[in-house]
Amino acid sequence: MPRITYIEHSGKEHVVDVAKGLTVMEGARDNGVPGIDADCGGACACSTCHAYIHPDWVAKLPEMDVMEEDMLDFAYETRPGLSRLTCQIKVTDALDGLIVQLPEKQI
Repeated sequence: MPRITYIEHSGKEHVVDVAKGLTVMEGARDNGVPGIDADCGGACACSTCHAYIHPDWVAKLPEMDVMEEDMLDFAYETRPGLSRLTCQIKVTDALDGLIVQLPEKQI
């Protein structure tokens, strides 16, 4: 099972095993990781699952589609090239070791 590290804004780390086929957002939600609200439940209809992808992982993720890119306009303090909506990232074996940092807040 792929292991993902979620880093809260405070620096506290949560290392979580996430089943393949779930999203990075579902992995956080299902394991009680604070900092990902997931208000829309993963429908890419809000930006409350926004996170910063560790630079070593950016190129390893699938490209974002237009809908995700548009929703990021509503996210708190996006970082070009690093910001993603975690509801749009499906967990695969290739994501074992992924590191995501959570913003100070979700809006």
